[in-house]
Amino acid sequence: MPATAEIALPPTPRAYRGVNWDGLRALYIREVRRFWKVGFQTLAAPIVTALLYMMVFVVAVGGSHQVEGVPFGAFIAPGLIMMQILNNAFSNSSSSLLQAKMNGLIGDFLTPPLSPGELVAGFALGALTRGVLVGAVAALAVYPFAHFGFAHVWAIFYFAIGAALIMGLLGAMAAIWSEKFDHIAAVTNFIVAPMTFLSGTFYLVKNLPEPFRTISYYNPFFYLIAGFRYGFTGKTDGSLEIGVVLTAALVAFLWWGVWRMFVTGYKLKT
Repeated sequence: MPATAEIALPPTPRAYRGVNWDGLRALYIREVRRFWKVGFQTLAAPIVTALLYMMVFVVAVGGSHQVEGVPFGAFIAPGLIMMQILNNAFSNSSSSLLQAKMNGLIGDFLTPPLSPGELVAGFALGALTRGVLVGAVAALAVYPFAHFGFAHVWAIFYFAIGAALIMGLLGAMAAIWSEKFDHIAAVTNFIVAPMTFLSGTFYLVKNLPEPFRTISYYNPFFYLIAGFRYGFTGKTDGSLEIGVVLTAALVAFLWWGVWRMFVTGYKLKT
């Protein structure tokens, strides 16, 4: 009697217990390689921008000018570095997701065995890597002209990482909401850019006349830049405690918001 033939079972999805580390690692590497392929654009361009800002402001104001005992170059350098962190973290996640949507490739993110939380983590960590890396390169570029110190290293790391995560998550949220590149441009031009430039990057907020001083204290970017500057100079014109708490709260809130978008498939599933 012939041996009983084995019945082929249909393939079943791979079951993951806990975190799908392999999938999360693949998504993270994909996000990093994506901006690394155009390294000249993602790394060299921010350096040129930071140096131009440094040259214009330092030359215009004068290298001997001081802000509360801090040389002007050392005062604005943290703001310039933070600007690069904010802009590049936002660009990384927003361009990645929106390009996938526009090219009909969003399914490449949704079909693999990745949970919504793992998707959020992959995009957020990719944006964090680009933001912090560009910030570090910008710091090296402007250091010869600013000669800033390191008063509180913990504040530098905390606010740099927090700012990169906030903007990476905000970029992902904006990309999921957007239906075309004009929508991302609107978010950048009417929300991100004004909040960045009006956050004390090149001046002390406490010296502004009312009501602009009070309005600035409601700008979350102000606390990011003030806390980051505190790490270099040891001085801040805002509440450090509020900055620490607000940064953590924004990361948690935006993380939850992007997670909900992936869970519900908001503007992702048809």
